[in-house]
Order: sequence, then C-alpha cells, then structure tokens
Amino acid sequence: MTDVLTWTVQQRLELEERAELLRKELAGIESQLTRLEAAEVVFGQWAEATDGGRRSPGIVEPEPEPEPEPERVAAGPGAGGMRLVPDRAEGMGVEVLTSEYRRIMEIVADADGPVMAKDVAIALGRETTPGKVEPVRGQLRKLSDRGWLARTGAGRYLLR
Repeated sequence: MTDVLTWTVQQRLELEERAELLRKELAGIESQLTRLEAAEVVFGQWAEATDGGRRSPGIVEPEPEPEPEPERVAAGPGAGGMRLVPDRAEGMGVEVLTSEYRRIMEIVADADGPVMAKDVAIALGRETTPGKVEPVRGQLRKLSDRGWLARTGAGRYLLR
C-alpha cells in the first residue's frame, strides 16, 4: 500500500514541476504575442498614414546646425542620400533615372505585355539564378513604388 502512495506522490510532484515549466513557457509565448500585436497596430497605423510607404508620413525632422561647407566633389544619383529612383511627377522623363533604370524602362516599354523580373534579367544579360533575378525584382518594385511602372497582381510589370 505504501508503494502506491509513494508512486502517487511522485507522479503528482513530477506533474506539478511540468505544469510550472509549461506556465513559464506560456507566459513567454503570451509576451511575444502581445509584442507582435502591438507591432501590427503600429505597422497598420504607419501603412495607413503613408499609403503603404508610398508617401511621406509627414514627420518633420529638426534642422541640423549648419556645418562649414566641405570641398565640393561631383556626385551622382545615390550619393549623399540622393534617390536613385525619384518619385515620378507629371512631365518627368526617364532621363532623370540612372542608366540601368533607364535600360529597365526600355525593356519594359519594348515588351509585348507585362514582364516578369526573370524576363528583364535575361534582357539585361544576367543569369536566371535567384541571386541575379532578385535584385532586378527589387529595381522593378522600386520603379513601381515610385510611379514609373505599374505592377499587376501576378507580379508582372508594365508602363503606366
């Protein structure tokens, strides 16, 4: 009879230990869930305020103190915070884009219909490996986000 009582007490103690570990794990998971829910709310507010990142959130940074002017060096697009792909405005031509982005625009314009990133990569003379196609996909998306191209639901691109 004492063996049964001893076994019962041991089982209860083991289950209490396991229950405590599970409570701690559950508390950690609930904490992560709370953080993710807060992040979703913040991201949703940001996306709503900026139309998914397509326009400025309207936050004004304070002007920094002026520094003495350094020696002038010629700089092209992409240098010193200059955008490689500016937001397209009415009457703006492709001449404001870098040569690689102009070439992408030509490839899309010459296509019979919407093009995939893989097609553009091939036309640029690149391999069709993911490491070579993904940067092209990023460039197409940037052109689309800034109003130069339209993106279809199937992830293809065409002129606006």
